[in-house]
Amino acid sequence: MSTNPPPAGRQSPQVYRRRRLVVLLGLIAVIVAVVLIIVRPGASQGDDSGPPPDNTPTAPAEPEATTIPTEPVAVDGDPCAPEKITVEAVTDQSSYEAGEQPQLSVTITNTGKNICVLNAGTKAQLFTITSGTEVYWSSTDCQVDPIDAEVSLKPGTPISSSAPIVWDRTRSTPETCEGPREAVPAGGASYHLSVSVDGFESAEKKQFLLY
Repeated sequence: MSTNPPPAGRQSPQVYRRRRLVVLLGLIAVIVAVVLIIVRPGASQGDDSGPPPDNTPTAPAEPEATTIPTEPVAVDGDPCAPEKITVEAVTDQSSYEAGEQPQLSVTITNTGKNICVLNAGTKAQLFTITSGTEVYWSSTDCQVDPIDAEVSLKPGTPISSSAPIVWDRTRSTPETCEGPREAVPAGGASYHLSVSVDGFESAEKKQFLLY
């Protein structure tokens, strides 16, 4: 048998096998590392970051109780409510010839179902005459000895002024109560009367003409 060494520049078969084994082991290590990165052992499926979902059943929330407001029941003798009182301004005519003086009054009606009480005295009444935006006359400008008078209004039974107020067709201010006052324009001029009683105002103004 020849004992001559392998020619220079060539490796022995054992060396090649060792090199292949090293390369194979390195390739396996790379594959394992990639699989570990993808699979991530210990992570829950469907959620990589948060805790597992809580599947404990919970009882449905009870609906909140609804509070229904109750309206106080009206009884006889209660103060009159604004929505149950109508106030109407009244004049004895719709037009007045020269020398005729308008007579002013008011009608109050309880539209509720119970007797109610309000102050219908002259101290609680206000008659106002206007034309356009100008106020010509007010019943409180020169009122003498106003009084309070509590009245009970029966449902559906209107009450009216016991004595009308006579307007002398002059302008009024608190400073003109003594001596003569200036007459208002006539010749077909249009005026409007509004009335309030105990804070309840007439829904509409009553129109009339002066000649």
